[in-house]
Amino acid sequence: MAKLELRDLGKTGLKLSCVGFGASPLGNVFGPVTEQEANAAVREAFRLGINFFDTSPYYGGTVSEKALGKALKAMGVPRSEYIVSTKCGRYAEGFDFSAERVTRSIDESLERLQLDYVDILQCHDIEFGSLDQIVNETIPALQKLKETGKIRFIGITGLPLGVFTYVLDRVPPGAVDVILSYCHYGINDSTLEDLLPYLKNKGVGVITASPLAMGLLTESGPPEWHPASPELKAACQVSAAYCKEKGKNISKLAMQYSLLNKDIASVLVGMNSVSQVEINVAAAIELATVGIDEKTLSEVEELLKPVKNQTWPSGIQQG
Repeated sequence: MAKLELRDLGKTGLKLSCVGFGASPLGNVFGPVTEQEANAAVREAFRLGINFFDTSPYYGGTVSEKALGKALKAMGVPRSEYIVSTKCGRYAEGFDFSAERVTRSIDESLERLQLDYVDILQCHDIEFGSLDQIVNETIPALQKLKETGKIRFIGITGLPLGVFTYVLDRVPPGAVDVILSYCHYGINDSTLEDLLPYLKNKGVGVITASPLAMGLLTESGPPEWHPASPELKAACQVSAAYCKEKGKNISKLAMQYSLLNKDIASVLVGMNSVSQVEINVAAAIELATVGIDEKTLSEVEELLKPVKNQTWPSGIQQG
């Protein structure tokens, strides 16, 4: 069987599986997941070539980190064979990007994950904090953590793409190793593409998440709370129904679209079962061996044209 492609993450030297395991669902965010189910999903992901696992203390109020930690431990494979990223600054009780809090945060996370170090520690959803604090206080604190060996690389995450350029233009070169962007590299919104040359020039690795746009590009549709406009939701629903009618699946098409760009090291997708893992890996393998369904893709792109690159607000007004 074909193996999942590994891709370079910027200048870190890390090689990430092109499909990454998003562990937020292990925090029971989308319904209860048993320890057995979580362990089985992680084990199957690793068996099928996924080596990158992403979590945060915010997911399920620390439950995701604990569940991922247990599952990784249960696999019993050498630590060097998988890559773990977690986050800091966003918690069930709110946001805190202070040096004191993020420094304490990594110790708490390592304990929950049952690890000596994480490969990547990312400031979580920085648009909800002060970007100047991120530049002047949070990232310097993470650089100190790097020296202790508790973390190997530093990242930032957020929805509005402008937060990345704001921070990267103000920190010393090489201070930030990676960005994690979500909902901006999918069939309905590919605005991250415009930023890729800038990020490459800065030597920053790129991870993208939510290829299904938080449920927009699914047959069942997004959750009630989804922040997209009614117009965007409707267009995605029409596209999903169109694919279904043709015997195609919009989620698979969306996943494959996000995997097309080799400048993106990994596409993170939330998973909480063996079957979800198998579906996502199969989509990646099919893309690598057979290619994408160009005809259906162009038809869906046509349907989504009126709402292309439409996003939604996130965070606080800066400045």
